[in-house]
Amino acid sequence: MLAALPAGCAITIAAWFGYSRYFSRRAGTTLARSLQYDALTWGPSLLLWLTFVLPPQLTHGARPFLVAASLFCIAKVLIAARFNQTVREVLLDFVATRVAIIVIAELAALIIGQRAGTHVQESSHILLAVWGRWDAVHYIDIATQGYQGTDMAFFPFYPFLIRVVGAFAGNHLIAGLLISNASFFFGLLFLYKLLEHEYDRTVARRAIFYVSIFPSAVFFSAVYTESLFFMLTVASFYYMRSHRWWLAGAIGCLAALTRVEGILLVVPFLIEWFVQYRSSPLRGALNLLAAGLIPVGLFVYMAYLWVLRADPLYFSHVQIHWNRRFALPWVSVINAFHKIGHASSGQVVANEALEIAFTVLMLAVLIGGWNRLRPSYIAYLALSIVVPMCTSSLMSMPRFALVLFPMFAILARWGERPWVNNLILAFSLPLLGLFTVLFADWYWVA
Repeated sequence: MLAALPAGCAITIAAWFGYSRYFSRRAGTTLARSLQYDALTWGPSLLLWLTFVLPPQLTHGARPFLVAASLFCIAKVLIAARFNQTVREVLLDFVATRVAIIVIAELAALIIGQRAGTHVQESSHILLAVWGRWDAVHYIDIATQGYQGTDMAFFPFYPFLIRVVGAFAGNHLIAGLLISNASFFFGLLFLYKLLEHEYDRTVARRAIFYVSIFPSAVFFSAVYTESLFFMLTVASFYYMRSHRWWLAGAIGCLAALTRVEGILLVVPFLIEWFVQYRSSPLRGALNLLAAGLIPVGLFVYMAYLWVLRADPLYFSHVQIHWNRRFALPWVSVINAFHKIGHASSGQVVANEALEIAFTVLMLAVLIGGWNRLRPSYIAYLALSIVVPMCTSSLMSMPRFALVLFPMFAILARWGERPWVNNLILAFSLPLLGLFTVLFADWYWVA
């Protein structure tokens, strides 16, 4: 106890100076000014003293620590936005679109109400329960109880984070919302920096806006893996392009531990490595080994399933519960049209038509923009479209499209023409509102 106070002060001062030096270098300001502004972000730590005066039910799960840490991070982001144009533009885009989606979802839940039937309620508070729909139930169950039954179709990194953050929040639904929204913000930040490096600020600005208003963008704010996977894949690409191979591989490992499609990052990694070292491959031999980190995430989960179920591919085999099985890509399209032809309700026709439409959109952007991006981007985009099409079903294709950032890079370049930009907005905004209402009221979206 006696050593904790001076040690804590020393660590805090070291962190304050270290971050301030980094910030002054990135923001182009003086160290003294950086120290002054950053000192303000440590103010929320004073909230921790409330644990001595508040009743235990209010401090359950170290909530004051989580609140203080959240305010600490928010203050740093706001100060960064004050000095840095990139952070400022990303923050404005994030706040404007997230607030709109949250308001629409909450109003839909309050005014329209949920679809008829019995549904899982992850929270007794209607303002929170609206975000615990469909797959969110699986992730929260895994974080709370561990893997059971069909939950093994869902990869472990996201529910692991929910469990960790939930230990502080005292609520796994709140933990999932914090993780998803924070991941989406940093995913937009990485995408902006990546495309600014590849093209310019204008393209980067359009791309992050198109991502934020895509029809299925409601999933970025729900307890789904979309935000986390989006951030990890974009960050891995960002560090590939910066030639920080080992960091790109480590982040790719986490992406593969989040969703099986993360393994696809191996292909763009190898392409970027070849482009960098094709004239002297021996010089880059050590960095090539970093590509081996990416499949480690998948292998770790397979090893776990091998021990648990004696089947390392059980995550794939359990997909039969959702009528998914390996098939050639065009089989999924044929099955979708077959369902429309034999549909007994208009809802089935609408769902299948949307899935076909979004699949066509993804393929059209891929074919029309194949020469607009680097080969690594196009390879990743093509594989990310083909793999889900090889499951004999087009189910959830609007949601799979959401994390395909190369598609939005292509759209951002096309959006230089005003009529194309207007067309994208006219397509995205109405459907985003519709999908948000449907999701909030327990209707299937993607």
